[in-house]
Amino acid sequence: MFEALIAALARLRVALGWVFGVLVIVLAQPTGASIAIGMSIAAAGEAIRVWAAGHLNKSREVTSSGPYRWVGHPLYLGSAVMGIGLAVACRSVAVAVLVAVYLASTFTAAIKSEEAYLRRAFGEQYDLYRSGVAAKRRSPLATGRRFSLRQAIANREHRAVVGLLVAILLLVLKATYNGMFWRAAGTHVVRPGG
Repeated sequence: MFEALIAALARLRVALGWVFGVLVIVLAQPTGASIAIGMSIAAAGEAIRVWAAGHLNKSREVTSSGPYRWVGHPLYLGSAVMGIGLAVACRSVAVAVLVAVYLASTFTAAIKSEEAYLRRAFGEQYDLYRSGVAAKRRSPLATGRRFSLRQAIANREHRAVVGLLVAILLLVLKATYNGMFWRAAGTHVVRPGG
């Protein structure tokens, strides 16, 4: 039962991301400064994701090149940094809680599901990678691979880049709209006796 729930949560993480994304935008209280700081953090997270995606043939191999040399799941690490940046950009405690709940629940499920798949698909090779033995062997093929933008695109990382740009745009629009709305409301207030 628990394993089925984890598998379902892992499969639904993208759809849940859209639901959480709408709630995040609704609850956001961004300012220019919060957007600049938060989206700088999120851009660093996306850079980690692009770097990782450019070193991996998803579902076809276990690699220890690029960030995989140091981190077991650099794509999830990059996504977590992006989530932190989004929470900062939104300037809302409610958003920070939503982001934390989403990341903790869906990433835990996705990592468990992914690791089970990788163990089935790659067996001892994956276990050696996770134990760090593969990194100690320093196979030139495994660790010497160069970053490939073509591979990052093949792994559809451009979708995450577009998603980040859309999030920035929506937050800028919300900050602008909220600022214009409140300025307009303040200039048109009719005061008694005035």
